[in-house]
Amino acid sequence: MSAEKVKERLGRSTEALDEAGIPYAVVVGNAVAEWVARADEEAVRGTPNVDLLVRRADFAATRTALEAAGFVNHHLLDLDTFIDGPQGRPSGGVHLHFAGEKVKPAEKHVLPDLDESERAAEFQVTSLEALTRMKLISWRDKDRTHLRDMIGVGLINSTWPARFPSLLGNRLQQLLDDPNG
Repeated sequence: MSAEKVKERLGRSTEALDEAGIPYAVVVGNAVAEWVARADEEAVRGTPNVDLLVRRADFAATRTALEAAGFVNHHLLDLDTFIDGPQGRPSGGVHLHFAGEKVKPAEKHVLPDLDESERAAEFQVTSLEALTRMKLISWRDKDRTHLRDMIGVGLINSTWPARFPSLLGNRLQQLLDDPNG
């Protein structure tokens, strides 16, 4: 039931942005699921929320479109979140990330721009390389798990570390050398 709710929120939020003509890309867990499903549908892992990459300049229009689709703006811990109705929870909401900006001020790398995305069957999704870079920048346990999932289905291989700056390439090489490490 929970996975169906996330899928419904994903569809409703991306449809609202598509209809409003607002550029976006699905990122994080649902983007990983989209890419992994292309290689092996059985390897897809669930995620509790929806993450979208938008341009900060489009925030007002994004807010209007998402609110018209039944979402309520809820700012939490420096994250612009849209909860599913007045009783919704931030953990299951639509989380916005801003293209070309750092996730945290201390980061050396910025999030990708929207030109690093492509159309999937139902929504715009960040490119595999940009998604991998985002996961390497964040480098939390769940990011490493997502990277392992993409490695496991053959989306990422030994040629990939050279695509990234040394810090990020070294992180990816660590996972390739020891996926359980």
